[in-house]
Amino acid sequence: MKIGKQDAPFQSICTSNPETIIVRGHDLVEDLIGSISFTEHMWLLVTGSMPSDVQRRVLDATLVAIAEHGMVPSVQAARMTLAAAPEALQGAVAAGLLGCGSVILGASESAGVLLQEIVDEQEASQTGIDAAAVTVVRRYRAERRAIPGFGHPLHKGRDPRAEKLVAIGEKLGTAGRYAQAVEAVERCVAEIVGKPLMMNVSGAIPCVLLDAGFPLKALKGVPLLARTASLVAHLMEEQTRSIGFILSRGAAEVIAYDGLAPVGFVPDEN
Repeated sequence: MKIGKQDAPFQSICTSNPETIIVRGHDLVEDLIGSISFTEHMWLLVTGSMPSDVQRRVLDATLVAIAEHGMVPSVQAARMTLAAAPEALQGAVAAGLLGCGSVILGASESAGVLLQEIVDEQEASQTGIDAAAVTVVRRYRAERRAIPGFGHPLHKGRDPRAEKLVAIGEKLGTAGRYAQAVEAVERCVAEIVGKPLMMNVSGAIPCVLLDAGFPLKALKGVPLLARTASLVAHLMEEQTRSIGFILSRGAAEVIAYDGLAPVGFVPDEN
């Protein structure tokens, strides 16, 4: 039974024979191993072409920026999973990645879609970028959708990581229409939403990557790849200085039970 629009059984990323492995048209052993960085390799895998030095530096900066931010839910999930299943490092990494969605890490993709909608609106309406941003942000609010890439529970002013990434884009000369779009959102969002919302790192990542030529459909992969490195670090530490069960016990201590219980029952999970 055919499902979807698939017709041609082809893929263009990798092939091999007994002597040679080809990745995106390059000999893996002769051309890539020891010759390019992993950041360059990621760009090549995703886009099919080698990045320029500027594109590599932009991607590198975003990966570094989003890799680590302390004991966020994805990290806690990974560490508690490893504490319960110490033989399953891959399972613990997967548990952490499965905890990355529209609130944690996935907002970069959503913010990229927002910026693309603003750019498309500007082109379709032949208006300025500010008018296009107002139109799109008002539409989001009318649909009761959050404005992705703006606001942060800790960084109430502008997220310092966002500041740095935007500055890198400007320094490298890649800042273009997506940078203009995110700045336009910053100018209008407070009045439309009714409170100040500053750009966070998830707003800056698509801004600089899209301006550098990175594909929108692959945006979510950037924070996922970056956070994988962080999860491996946390899980390495979990094996030598375990806090997984401390995290679990801490939850039991701060979250009270308010369900039914027999008369006279006193909960004591410790």
